[in-house]
Amino acid sequence: MAVVVHFSPPSLTAEQYDAILARERELGVHPVDGLELEVCFGSGDQMKVTVVYESMEAMERHANGLTPILEDMRIDPGEPEVAETHNLIRRGE
Repeated sequence: MAVVVHFSPPSLTAEQYDAILARERELGVHPVDGLELEVCFGSGDQMKVTVVYESMEAMERHANGLTPILEDMRIDPGEPEVAETHNLIRRGE
């Protein structure tokens, strides 16, 4: 079952998000197998991130690669909100 994870960090800028993403790609941990969708939105230092994974296992794989990057960059992701999806509709389905 698909899993939705919403991150609402205490402080995150678009520049920080872009740097995290660049580091993930550099290390080959993004996009992780099982990533369905990632959306970053907001403004200033109040950016939020919502990610949809095909499974809890995919989420855990991504967390294993992402967590050390966040720690190294000293970025607090806050407490993520994690929920199994009831439904996931894709275009054309």
